[in-house]
Amino acid sequence: MYSTIMWSKYYASKKIKTNMSSNDSFKDTDSVIMEKMEQPPVPNTKARDGWQGRMDFLLTCIGYAVGLGNIWRFPYLCYKSGGGAFFIPYIIFLLLCGVPLFFLEVSIGQFSSLSPVTIWRFCPLFKGVGMGMVVVSAIVCIYYNVIVAWTIYYLFMSFKNVLPWSHCYNSWNDERCVDGLEEVLNITSLNITSANHTKMTASEQFWENHVLAITDGIEDSGRLRWQLFICLSLAWLCVFLCLFKGVKVLGKVMHFAAPFPYLVLIALLIRGIQLPGAVEGIKFYIIPRWEKLADYQVWGDAALQIFYSVGMAWGGLITMASYNNFHNNAYRDAMIVPIINCGTSIFAGFVIFSVLGFMAHTAGTTVDEVVKQGPGLAFVAYPEAVAKLPFSPLWAVLFFLMLFTIGLDSQFGMFETGISSFIDEYPSLLRSKRVLLAAVGCFVEFLLGLPCITQGGIYVLQIMDWYSSSFSLMMISLLECVVIAWIYGTERFFKDIELMIGYKPHAIWHYMWRYVTPAVIFGVWLFSIITLGPVTYDGKSYPTWAIVLGWILGMVSLVPIPLMMIIQIINTDGDTIVERVKKLTVPAKNWGPSKEEDRERYVQSLSIDESTFSNMNGGPVDCEVALLQHKQKIERNGTSL
Repeated sequence: MYSTIMWSKYYASKKIKTNMSSNDSFKDTDSVIMEKMEQPPVPNTKARDGWQGRMDFLLTCIGYAVGLGNIWRFPYLCYKSGGGAFFIPYIIFLLLCGVPLFFLEVSIGQFSSLSPVTIWRFCPLFKGVGMGMVVVSAIVCIYYNVIVAWTIYYLFMSFKNVLPWSHCYNSWNDERCVDGLEEVLNITSLNITSANHTKMTASEQFWENHVLAITDGIEDSGRLRWQLFICLSLAWLCVFLCLFKGVKVLGKVMHFAAPFPYLVLIALLIRGIQLPGAVEGIKFYIIPRWEKLADYQVWGDAALQIFYSVGMAWGGLITMASYNNFHNNAYRDAMIVPIINCGTSIFAGFVIFSVLGFMAHTAGTTVDEVVKQGPGLAFVAYPEAVAKLPFSPLWAVLFFLMLFTIGLDSQFGMFETGISSFIDEYPSLLRSKRVLLAAVGCFVEFLLGLPCITQGGIYVLQIMDWYSSSFSLMMISLLECVVIAWIYGTERFFKDIELMIGYKPHAIWHYMWRYVTPAVIFGVWLFSIITLGPVTYDGKSYPTWAIVLGWILGMVSLVPIPLMMIIQIINTDGDTIVERVKKLTVPAKNWGPSKEEDRERYVQSLSIDESTFSNMNGGPVDCEVALLQHKQKIERNGTSL
């Protein structure tokens, strides 16, 4: 329901009902309605940057959505969830949850040209939801750039004539090291489990003994890894150089950074399918095991993967869409990007499993023996396979350069979310100081990431990844969808979209946003809560204090929601809490498009017809008074009702 309707209904019914016999009261009601309806939304104080072209936005969205999870998490989920059968729940959740939320966030971001915090002018009571998005992105930025730092280090090591993880003649290798995957699998099959005799591949020892120099647990943090310190510094320097001038520079960077991984994936696939055993790996990947669809875990994993890969509720989509031209076809883009993202996941699976098939063939074992999840796939299994290829340094450089660009693409979107949120909240103070703000933000996040590059840093990183973006992300997205669909209203939202693209979306989105998508999100939230066990790494349990720390990290993004509700209610005028809440669920006066010509069209679109008033509570007097005042306003503005 439109804000003018709400103001008319609230003030007219409140004061006319109680003071019908008093002319003064009637005049008071009249003046209040006029005051609310005469004040147009207040324009933004300063002009905001924008994309230089449509492809800037599209490529940035693709780069943001296509992350490391497409490379190392999706293939593993396919392996353990029934191969090609996993595509079915994955695509279903893409259609029921991924695309609707993507369309919703891109639309409201483009309409308002505001970042995830300031955008809640459309319903100020829930401003904390936007803050929660920024907190989640900020936490993930800390450890995500540590992963980027790992890829930088591997990239440097790939320029050597002989890859250091291809042999056992390095200072970090010990007597347990073997050069070939075949040897270690054969030895493992003998059930030799003694800690002193368990064999490890050269790539595994390079990862654990050299890159991480890992300790026995989180209790022992060890020393700072100076190699990773340098790489983390370079990673944050790249983020700063691409974002300190805003989206004008970022858009140009993404013209290279977004398509480059696809070129590398194509090259790796062409090479991979030529390897012996590649066909078996691909068959293992795509042949469905239908019985797995009866397992609820498969469906839950598919839903969670959609959230992690498409990027809803992180704030990045709203941020990037806020730099769009007001009349950009957000409807079209919202259909394109999620499909490209999920198509990338499936395509990357072919690349990964062709190489895993080669590894299994070399080792004389089955594909499932060499499949690992997470860093184990990108930093152990794949380097092991690359080391066996002809011209192995070349393929290693391409692979880790691809991981580097994929990681940075997603990092750009998350970090820009925080920068733009601060600037939009305090535009007169910070918009001219963007360079300084970006530098301070990068430096603070760099310092917070230092515990993750100690010898025990992998345990800290695992806690952050385990808790920070799981159940809290689902709750944030659920509130976002419910508030826009039920409080702001899908009818009004449809009008906003029509104002931008020239036509209303199909009515199916009304039902998706109000019923289907919230129900799916709620189910995913329950699943994430039920299945979220205590954090572990490589089978090692964590102490109680570390688990408590993890839950605090998970809850910290939800704290702003009730906190901001309380603050907003306290700072809002009103005789009762109910009155204040009603005011805070109506769009603020400065809500609307940022450009003056778009704002004028927006104000005109808020016309109120008589049929809407006839359905209001409070009787015909309320409707007549409010409609009369609206007609007077229209006449003064020189437009027709």
